[in-house]
Amino acid sequence: MAASIDNSTSHVRNFMADSHCRCQVSNFCRLIKMCTPSGRRIDSANSICQYGVKDSSKVIPQECSEDDIWQKMQEEAKFYTKQEPILSKYYCSSILSHNSLESALASQLAIKLCKVNISREALYDVFLKALVEDGDIQRAIRDDLKAVKERDPACISYVHCFLNFKGFLACQAHRVAHKLWLNGRTVLAIFIQNQVSEVFAVDIHPGAKIGQGIVFDHATGIVIGETAVIGNRVTILHDVTLGGTGKIKGDRHPKIGDGVMIGAGAKILGNIKIGENAKIGAGSVVLKEIPPRATAVGNPARLVGLR
Repeated sequence: MAASIDNSTSHVRNFMADSHCRCQVSNFCRLIKMCTPSGRRIDSANSICQYGVKDSSKVIPQECSEDDIWQKMQEEAKFYTKQEPILSKYYCSSILSHNSLESALASQLAIKLCKVNISREALYDVFLKALVEDGDIQRAIRDDLKAVKERDPACISYVHCFLNFKGFLACQAHRVAHKLWLNGRTVLAIFIQNQVSEVFAVDIHPGAKIGQGIVFDHATGIVIGETAVIGNRVTILHDVTLGGTGKIKGDRHPKIGDGVMIGAGAKILGNIKIGENAKIGAGSVVLKEIPPRATAVGNPARLVGLR
């Protein structure tokens, strides 16, 4: 028995050094592909085609086009596994063991946001169900990945963003929390908001509406209020607040148009509109409406040009 254990241990130590490393990693990934983070089997029925169609609140399985981003992420993970063998198990469990982007994301969020008294298995089920059921969220996830890859020079790959960019993960967790909020599951939605705030230092009320193609760059310190609305293709840097003035109730937070860029530390307060493709300079305090394609800087913010 002792000899058997020693041989097994020696094999593990030499696992990645073997000349057939790539083959062994592939076999290892196939082995763990049958399990979720809890060790339960991933039902292939839960792996979904891109952009499933809703019917009576259910996703109808159908033939669909190849999910190019998910395929690219798998290729990137295999490349990084070869490049950094020490991370092989990490990439296998995070990417290569999953049948879909939704499953991988649900697992990543569950691992990040679980607590001692809220298991990652339970959170995995919550996230996966929400992601599988909602084609709009599926599209938004992919648009966000594309946006970060295209607009953030620090992003070297889709997998790099998916595993390491907390702004991306915070945004996807919010998408699930927002769905729960709209479905009347407010307590669970607020729990997810709180966990995202504690883990990622990003505080987004689950009632806030966020579009697609969003980049939260660095993300630390971002605060977004309950009635805020953010359009598509918006970039928000760290320490930005989309808040209220504290003087009114009801609809009290900013409305951000498509293509807006908000610099680090900017504060936009009140139920005001920021026009499409406007730019808000770092550290600005915006209390009045900003027209489309304008640039605003300063405290209080003033217009310095139109594009």
